[in-house]
Amino acid sequence: MTDITKQTLSELINNIKTKKISSEEVTKAFIDRSEKSKKLNTYITESFDRAIKKAKQFDQNPNFDLKLPGIPIAVKDLFCTKDVKTTAGSKILNNFIPTYESTVTQNIWNEGAILLGKLNCDEFAMGSSNETSYFGNVESPIDENLVPGGSSGGSASALAANLTPVTIGTDTGGSIRQPASFTGTVGLKPTYGSCSRYGIVAFASSLDQAGPMSQNVKDCAILNEVISSYDEKDSTSVDFKRGKYSVELSKNIKGKKIGIPKEYRVDGMPKEIEELWQKGINFAKDCGAEIIDISLPHTTYALPTYYIVAPAEASSNLARYDGVKYGFRSKGDNLIDMYEKTRSEGFGSEVQRRVMIGTYVLSSGYYDAYYLKAQKVRNLIKNDFDEAYKKVDAILTPSTPSSAFKIGEKKDDPVSMYLNDIFTVPVNLAGLPGISIPAGHDKKGYPLGLQIIGKAFDEQNILNIAYSMEEKINFKNKIADWWIK
Repeated sequence: MTDITKQTLSELINNIKTKKISSEEVTKAFIDRSEKSKKLNTYITESFDRAIKKAKQFDQNPNFDLKLPGIPIAVKDLFCTKDVKTTAGSKILNNFIPTYESTVTQNIWNEGAILLGKLNCDEFAMGSSNETSYFGNVESPIDENLVPGGSSGGSASALAANLTPVTIGTDTGGSIRQPASFTGTVGLKPTYGSCSRYGIVAFASSLDQAGPMSQNVKDCAILNEVISSYDEKDSTSVDFKRGKYSVELSKNIKGKKIGIPKEYRVDGMPKEIEELWQKGINFAKDCGAEIIDISLPHTTYALPTYYIVAPAEASSNLARYDGVKYGFRSKGDNLIDMYEKTRSEGFGSEVQRRVMIGTYVLSSGYYDAYYLKAQKVRNLIKNDFDEAYKKVDAILTPSTPSSAFKIGEKKDDPVSMYLNDIFTVPVNLAGLPGISIPAGHDKKGYPLGLQIIGKAFDEQNILNIAYSMEEKINFKNKIADWWIK
């Protein structure tokens, strides 16, 4: 039998159900590999002893009707987990232990999965490289000098390194799809309102969305089936008929119309990204799809719009961290002094930068000029997609404008860092689903991804297109276990 940690989620589920392996064996295998992989710095909080205990309990009283029977899973440390520390990668939440469970993780445990631990992430999900975490940067298993992407960098690195069979991240402007592209894995950002935001530490409430990250499209469909649900506790949750994404997965996309937006051919885009995109177009044609050129004219305004809307919402959401009720508290001479010292010492520089930008654009005299105008442009961006979907069923673009960059390379240049999200941000602004699949390598052997964008609540369609193209692409990640002790 294949090494347990190299098996896909669907293989593990089948092997546990047929009693070829036990939940305890699977859990111990992933824990053993994780303990040998400390160099990657993927975990913030480990829950290994508890996981083995839960696995033994499952084996004693198994329920094979569950969708994730006895499967150990590590999750991004942005999801509140009852009685397990949840930090959001920040000093200000370093001692926060929730008394409740996020809906998304509860859905996973309800289907039989077991928590391995909490994975590192950019502080409050603000970052594209996992360098803003209070707990240190994560290294990519592709190369120790590379960032794994962000903000779900710990999730992407742990997944690519086979420390967890699947995982979940959150995507505010590309934080699932960009790290998936950088690490040669699959990442799905579902439609806004598809997965509950209850119990997820908020960054930008109108943009944040939880989603699955996996080794392949089938595993992605299985996990999305589990986490997508209507939730009365979340006022932005949408009550729609959710599909059986893994059961209805199909490679037949003959006749599907796939749009190619001319605005995504940006100045200075590396030749290898252009070539990858063309290969993707050819693969889609080979699968029977029809390629149609389209225009998304307001794409050029997506990034500046995002960096007004997201910081504004962050400024509002992060106002709750004042050292009074929970989290880190600094000593002050009086209440105001305590507030100021707590927030200046508790928040890292990137979070402070975005809170200041957000507070500025919401301030009296600037609200109409910045925030209100950004919301109007956001509506124009959504309208562009609505018009395009009158002609096409899905849209194909690159996931990122480059392969993974080196640790520290863009840390002192926020604008250059923000430009990493140029292809992913429009999807969040429009509330649409998007999936990144690994599609090739650059000349250095680093992974490159393609993004498929769908209509609202049409996850099944983009999963099917991704599933069909995945077979044609036949991607193989080039990872040697250099970090193993």
